[in-house]
Amino acid sequence: MPIARATAKKILLEAGAKRVSDKAVEAFADYLNRHAYSLATKAIKLAKHAKRKTIEKEDIDLAKA
Repeated sequence: MPIARATAKKILLEAGAKRVSDKAVEAFADYLNRHAYSLATKAIKLAKHAKRKTIEKEDIDLAKA
């Protein structure tokens, strides 16, 4: 489930933007989705290496490093 454009726009507005163009929202959502997918795949590899099916917080933390 990718991060929705509406969610990306909400993040930009909550961060202090007064207005956000549709192209900026699309670019930001694409960026978030690419990085979220990359982080998820790294965390999955770490859990598999530990012979677990469950992704733990530690897997996410290690994947970020």
